[in-house]
Amino acid sequence: MAITAASIVHRVVDILQDTTSVRWPIPELVRYLNDGQREVVLYRPDATIKDATVACAAGAKQALPSDGAKLIDVIRNSAAAGTSKAVRMVAREVLDAQIPNWYGLTGELDVVHFTYDPRDPKTFFVYPPALTTSRVDITYSAFPTNVAEPADGSTYSDVSGNMDLPDIYGNVVTDYILYRAYSKDSEYAGNAQRAQAHYGAFANALNIEVQGTTGVAPTK
Repeated sequence: MAITAASIVHRVVDILQDTTSVRWPIPELVRYLNDGQREVVLYRPDATIKDATVACAAGAKQALPSDGAKLIDVIRNSAAAGTSKAVRMVAREVLDAQIPNWYGLTGELDVVHFTYDPRDPKTFFVYPPALTTSRVDITYSAFPTNVAEPADGSTYSDVSGNMDLPDIYGNVVTDYILYRAYSKDSEYAGNAQRAQAHYGAFANALNIEVQGTTGVAPTK
């Protein structure tokens, strides 16, 4: 079940004890919420994981969908276009050493291998080079969709839409917003420590969630 952005902002307003939303206006808190979503995806790309069938460009070089942040995997050739054969990852150095001109080979419908460099997270290469009719099924991390900022003078109830992360990240994003809010007032006694405490809770929760996820993941 999706968590509404208004419920998160409401929780933050209560903790800040700023019920009039003067010190921390609601549009500002929504901006922090959007920043928090992106921060979560930075550490946990799987938080916004998507499956998609991608139409290939002619040639070896391919790109993620427009909302793509990082490639997770290229799984298979799509049944709609090819034979559903599995696609396996291979080190680019292996192809470069064995078939130096592989980038310029004649395109084929079915992809056999893909290569990926995490330093260029929105791009991957396929072997043999693809045709425009080639299709592959991929898994990727998507950029989260921003919650719309309400007008100045709004209250938390004016915030519309849902957080664009699974609901298990509701408390994590709340801690991030509080970290940013208290950082704004860090010159006041105790607020710098509060800010760091909330960021520590944010980071710690993400680390614990990783351990919980890997602890129950299917194994060989």
